[in-house]
Amino acid sequence: MEQHICQGCGSVIQTEHPDEPGYAPVSALEKDIILCKRCFRLKHYNEIQDVSITDADFLKMVSSIRDRNGLIVHIIDIFDVDGTLLSNLPRITGDNPIILAGNKLDLLPKSTNENKLKQWLRHEASQLGIKIQDVVLISSVKGRGIDELKKKIEIHREDKDVFIVGVTNVGKSTFINRLIKETTGEENAITTSYFPGTTLGFIEIPLDAETFLVDTPGIVNKQQMAHYVSEKELKMITPKKEIKARVYQLNEQQTLYVGGLVRLDFIKGDKQSFVCYFSNDLTIHRTKLENADELYEKHAGELLSPPYREQLDKFPPLTAHSFKVEKGKTDIVFPGLGWISIQGEGATVVAHSPKGVSVTTRKSFLSGQ
Repeated sequence: MEQHICQGCGSVIQTEHPDEPGYAPVSALEKDIILCKRCFRLKHYNEIQDVSITDADFLKMVSSIRDRNGLIVHIIDIFDVDGTLLSNLPRITGDNPIILAGNKLDLLPKSTNENKLKQWLRHEASQLGIKIQDVVLISSVKGRGIDELKKKIEIHREDKDVFIVGVTNVGKSTFINRLIKETTGEENAITTSYFPGTTLGFIEIPLDAETFLVDTPGIVNKQQMAHYVSEKELKMITPKKEIKARVYQLNEQQTLYVGGLVRLDFIKGDKQSFVCYFSNDLTIHRTKLENADELYEKHAGELLSPPYREQLDKFPPLTAHSFKVEKGKTDIVFPGLGWISIQGEGATVVAHSPKGVSVTTRKSFLSGQ
């Protein structure tokens, strides 16, 4: 079969996998100028669409970033820092300066201390060996913080290219689309300034006569919950508005189920508060630890859902992770889903998550509230 190349981004055209680079419908192959769906949407509708690639493929693809003199804007999801902050970012970016943009600020409680959150994000990045030039909190959907981020980009880029980097589902495309619209003030700015022939897998959008805003494909992080649920279930577990904290006073030997996706067992400790931060659409059930297994066996897919019954056979089995939490506010984090904050004097807990989804602990960044 004849190989076709996208004349927008240089990707090899393929017609089977819509979420991967180079996808185009079969009908596009009959056109004189062949564009992948992503480039077609960019050229004709001024719209950036995210595509996903594996971590390994991304590292191969972005080797050029290390050799180019530019500014890196790393978009992360504030609601899922553990699942979206790239631990291997220094390998990708080399010595280029980095701005960390925490997206989805609108999902956190309005009482969140933003300065403390910025300090916490700097600390988390530092723990991974990532040197951050600046931290900006934004909401791509609401437009909050976009002006500040634009100013920071201009300060730090020094007339160089700007590379936008992030995992899938982080809101990267929404951010780029809003940034382009607000920067140019035109709905059709991309159409008039579109340049074909860009680097494989990248989209280069002119900032001026010599420099570009470079959109890179989203990296797939298989440890996130999003990769183990259906599209319908993903819409339910993804927060759409400010999270309402739900507080449970638990005695030891009690269990919390978040739908049928994850569970937390309170094994040992004094009676204390467990504060749940998940999508408001998700139902949380409390039960005695001795009844927890039976409850799941009988009601998974119905009372305990998502996952829904028709998806249960595709959903990985839950695996246990034990933690001893010291005094102070500590979060038990389920990447791509949310977290449970333990507020008391220490506890022994067991967190259950789908096989492949990691569970971590952290000092609560909402600890000042």
